[in-house]
Amino acid sequence: MFRIKNLLLLAAFGPALAWAIDLQPNDIVAPAPNKNYLTVSYLNTENSTLYRNGAVASNPPNASPVIDTQSAILRGARTYTLGELPAVTYLQLPYGTIRPAGSLSSLSSDSGIGDLTIATAIWPYANKNTRTYFGVAGYLISPTGSYSSQRAFNVGENRFRTDLQMGFQSPITESIDGMIAVDTMWFGGNSQCGATCGLSTNGSLTQKPLTTTQLGPIYRINQIFTVGASYFYVAGGATSINNTYINNVVNTQRFLLSGQAHTPIGRFSLQYGRDMEIKNGYVQTRVLVLRLMKEF
Repeated sequence: MFRIKNLLLLAAFGPALAWAIDLQPNDIVAPAPNKNYLTVSYLNTENSTLYRNGAVASNPPNASPVIDTQSAILRGARTYTLGELPAVTYLQLPYGTIRPAGSLSSLSSDSGIGDLTIATAIWPYANKNTRTYFGVAGYLISPTGSYSSQRAFNVGENRFRTDLQMGFQSPITESIDGMIAVDTMWFGGNSQCGATCGLSTNGSLTQKPLTTTQLGPIYRINQIFTVGASYFYVAGGATSINNTYINNVVNTQRFLLSGQAHTPIGRFSLQYGRDMEIKNGYVQTRVLVLRLMKEF
């Protein structure tokens, strides 16, 4: 069994953890009411070198780690008005695979249903004429995903998570908007954190809140194509195992490039990004997301 100092708490820093609720271009724009949307997404990420407090940690089993994650994600959304305010609610369920390789190849892979997300967003301020919007969203992520205390890597996290996000978007020029969003994620406890926490028996995992700021420009090329770029700064999220504090505060900077095409079939989206700087965890060398959103 690997010790905690060598595994560095896979539960907190594995690639399955969403550092933030990543937004696409114009996600902060208030939607028209009484619409139904179905979104199908494909997510692929790769994580490699392990960092501990800013330095590369190459002790076994992390001499040359590779962690590949793939997910197919289904989301159904309904827009409406709450009082006089625009609002949307969606349900999202992933099916994924997480596969350790390289020096981690001796560890088990996992495939199955992921954690179910329920989200609602409202817009206290939405002015279509001035292209200015302020929205607030709440997320509940429930532990429905595949999980075993005997696996170091799991599709699910075996704990509840909640997130509160606020976003603002306003025009910079005639064809360029600027957006900024801040969200904080809170974590429930995992009382069955065994191999994920580097333990030979079940232990308890707790985690401090994690806050993410994302900002960047959105450029509308024409009626069909839109592109955007986002910078992310992630901070917090220190963990404890069996009430013992682990010095592993998250301090990550990353970027995400986005492109959209509005077609008669639906809205196609492509996003690509990676970590730029990381203090603790496995560095994300690639994230690729493909989406198709269709009104029905």
